[in-house]
Amino acid sequence: MNGTAYPVSFAVDYPDRPLNRLTTFFRIFTVIPITIVYAAITGFSTSWESAGETTVTIAASGIGLLFLPVLLLLLFRQKYPRWWFDWNLNLQRFSNRVAAYALLMDDRYPSTDDEQAVRLDYSYPDAEALSRGMPLVKWFLAIPHYVVLLFLHVGAFFVAIFAWFAILFTGRYPRGAFDYVEGVLRWHNRVIGYAFALVTDRYPPFSLRP
Repeated sequence: MNGTAYPVSFAVDYPDRPLNRLTTFFRIFTVIPITIVYAAITGFSTSWESAGETTVTIAASGIGLLFLPVLLLLLFRQKYPRWWFDWNLNLQRFSNRVAAYALLMDDRYPSTDDEQAVRLDYSYPDAEALSRGMPLVKWFLAIPHYVVLLFLHVGAFFVAIFAWFAILFTGRYPRGAFDYVEGVLRWHNRVIGYAFALVTDRYPPFSLRP
């Protein structure tokens, strides 16, 4: 891989100020309304099955990104409609604002449109410069990243618990903990941009760094 910056960039502004301890304490509850809004946008499905006893299944129908339509149009027409791109980028931005709030990185309630402290960006791709066949296999090629991210996300969960106590006692998010969680989200977004938003053919780096 060359030394240029990866096409998917992500950062969260470090809150160099006292964070709201009250909303931090109740964050697990205050995040629920905006999570419901996000779920309503991305869609969900429910099903009930009976086989001797009732089984209730609730399953997410997807993360809301336009993946299959983009894949098909890149494959057969080498086109990436601009409004599809804008939808994927802005939905990803919104989901990251919710994630940053849930992980205590910002005490401002997630906006549905303003950027706030979370900055995610990638350039509108030249569809003709993208490989036609790669969208068919990118999700598969990214499997090593899924495995690593599984452990990184578990780590981020426990780091957020540590940060919860730190904020309650000091009002601050420890900088090292913040950088780790930010790095996990950055890694996650690079994989999404490569494997599902399909905005680049460059394989994501195995790195938490910008």
